[in-house]
Amino acid sequence: MHPLYIIVRRLIATTSLLLLGATAPAAEIPTVDSRAPDFTLSTLDGKTVQLSHLAAQGRVVLVVLRGFPGYQCPVCDRQVNEFIAAAPAFAAAKTRVIFVYPGAADGLKAKAEEFRTMKGRTWPEAFLYALDPDFQMVNAYGLRWDAPKETAYPSTFVITTDNIIRFAKVSRTHGGRSTAAEILAQLP
Repeated sequence: MHPLYIIVRRLIATTSLLLLGATAPAAEIPTVDSRAPDFTLSTLDGKTVQLSHLAAQGRVVLVVLRGFPGYQCPVCDRQVNEFIAAAPAFAAAKTRVIFVYPGAADGLKAKAEEFRTMKGRTWPEAFLYALDPDFQMVNAYGLRWDAPKETAYPSTFVITTDNIIRFAKVSRTHGGRSTAAEILAQLP
């Protein structure tokens, strides 16, 4: 068969699937000893957060929050406050913490700012707080909780300087999340 014929047939098949409402298979959730998928997100003030760049500088703890599923998640609030209280221990362990706030792009920045400053909360300078508009990073990690009033599975990953995941915990509920103490115990 002529190579152009094969390309045209594949294009027609792909277009047909899209027109019928089929979607690409969901990404697999990264596991321990796998390479962490790279991503680039922005903070509320527009600074770029690229995972591979940060990991090259030292160990990274990646915490995926639920974002705004119609309300500010009280379990996310409790988890963030616990990590903030442990900020000196993360600094002593030379570990960077990144929180990802996912959601639909429209209005995401305002909701993320509301969460960031909830109850007068202040974030340690070393903690990064990144926006994930339209679930780009969440989808790449297979963490999209695609149900009514849901956004993403709350998750925590510890990533080494060679971009390898050494700890992974994904909660399929609102609770069951990693605690700061649990993560600190994973850090040598």
